[in-house]
Amino acid sequence: MIYIDLFLTFFKIGAFTFGGGYAMLPLVQEAVLRQSWLGLEEIVNFIAVSESTPGPFAINMATYVGNVMGGVFGAFCATLGVVLPSFIIILIVAKYFLKFKNSHGVKGIMSGLKPAVVGLIGSAVLSIGKTVFVPDGFSDFIFADAEFYYCIGIFITALLLAFKKVHPIIIICLSAGAGLLFGIIFNM
Repeated sequence: MIYIDLFLTFFKIGAFTFGGGYAMLPLVQEAVLRQSWLGLEEIVNFIAVSESTPGPFAINMATYVGNVMGGVFGAFCATLGVVLPSFIIILIVAKYFLKFKNSHGVKGIMSGLKPAVVGLIGSAVLSIGKTVFVPDGFSDFIFADAEFYYCIGIFITALLLAFKKVHPIIIICLSAGAGLLFGIIFNM
């Protein structure tokens, strides 16, 4: 039954993801593609939408996939699945935090998790970047495609604005506006 599959899939993702929504991307991508719930381009499109909408990224992803696959109840099952592990873990951590906060084992675990989270985020960046910049594979033809250049332009502009400490909401709005403008111009 799809509802149980959605709950269990997102429960596993929520239980084994440390570092937030971006670290979750490779797990979501693998699970959703393996079960043929969405295509890679749909995932990439929803990542853009999820970043532009209020709320935590992981919950937005789970809710969207659940809704596509099982309607409102599917969205509920997937969202509950992704949230429940964090809720359980934080209750356990809160109960025992003071007792173990200076433990060498806990400090070691946290030291090991940090680079793993960065690696997962990097993996998501590469996978999504490939889909955005070279969706049909790398060839000489991509350099003849105007879409490639405006994607690179938006990316570089957003990166420069981020380094200049421009507020992320402004960067998102400017990027969406530029994408809309380029989409209108090049699809006329």
